[in-house]
Amino acid sequence: MTITKIEKNGIICAIVNSDELIITDAQSALDVLMTAKYDAGTKNIVIRKELIVEDFFILSTGLAGDILQKYINYGGRIAIYGDYSHYTSRPLHDFIYESNKGKDVFFVTTEDEAIEMLTR
Repeated sequence: MTITKIEKNGIICAIVNSDELIITDAQSALDVLMTAKYDAGTKNIVIRKELIVEDFFILSTGLAGDILQKYINYGGRIAIYGDYSHYTSRPLHDFIYESNKGKDVFFVTTEDEAIEMLTR
């Protein structure tokens, strides 16, 4: 895992990259958040959806809720970018829509959009 620090509008984001899955459960998600805080001095995480276990996007597993609750509890914010068009779950689409209306969790298409959501 590599963390790239980027600053826009006076707000720092940690762009997380890897060649393998990084977030597989709530603990690994928390590890990413704490690594970003330590390495980049921020709790704003930008990550490709491919770096998150697929169960995250199956809401009935409860994994998304567990992970995002940990982020909120620790003051973290996350923007996940990628292609969501192949998902047919109405609850997931509703979850993404509602998340994007908030201020802590975002689902967008590109890395640039992810950075924009966390730095506005």
